[in-house]
Amino acid sequence: QSVFQVGGNTGAAMGPLLAAAIVVPFGLSHIIWFALLALAGIFILWKIGRWYKANLFLKEKKKATGIKIEGPVSHRKTVISIIILLALIFSKYFYLASINNYYTFFLIDKFHVSVQGSQVHLFLFLLAVASGVMIGGPLGDRFGRKYVIWFSILGVAPFTLMLPYANLFWTSVLSFIIGTVLSSAFPAIIVYAQELLPGKLGMISGLFYGLAFGMGGIGSAVLGVLADKTSIYFVFQVCAFLPLIGLLAGFLPRIEKRRVKEAVS
Repeated sequence: QSVFQVGGNTGAAMGPLLAAAIVVPFGLSHIIWFALLALAGIFILWKIGRWYKANLFLKEKKKATGIKIEGPVSHRKTVISIIILLALIFSKYFYLASINNYYTFFLIDKFHVSVQGSQVHLFLFLLAVASGVMIGGPLGDRFGRKYVIWFSILGVAPFTLMLPYANLFWTSVLSFIIGTVLSSAFPAIIVYAQELLPGKLGMISGLFYGLAFGMGGIGSAVLGVLADKTSIYFVFQVCAFLPLIGLLAGFLPRIEKRRVKEAVS
């Protein structure tokens, strides 16, 4: 899961850096050169799609049928756990929306940095996000996904609460820590949800990825309206409390422990 996500997050991190190096000094017309990368991506995905289609039929023939896979916990606990995970996705991506869309304006307004300088700071944050995604999966495998989810969402709260009041140096440091820690939760959340509902990987992936992107879009609009009515600074003060929703992770069952007991018995 982490390896799958890190490519997209690394590409997103390169966006502000390319904007600072190419778009800001040379103008918006130079964005067209980035289309070459998109065309290359389309070609690569087309080749991968053909390979996957050819191999899918072979796997379908080997797949067992008529086997019902039971989840590790009761139906009631599964429903509650999924609702908690969706709430955590809400808090994570609403906060990320505040950074992705308004961090540069926050830096320009509060510290009077240049547009290029603000883009470099955003690049560092997004690079931290890519790093966090990469380490989140292995940490979940080693220590248990529940604890990684709990630490990633709730553990970042002290740093988000300090961010609006820090100077420029510590704002950069805190934003890097926030990006790394907060993003490490998503791979663990996806795999945890897939383990709650085995055999429904497509449904879980669609639900959580769809909600993640949806929350990002809704968060951008809602926070934009709030910023217009108040200020960018106030938006960051309000969003600083969102990671406290991570307290809900304490109610998630530890399903790794149950799987070990079942394997022993």
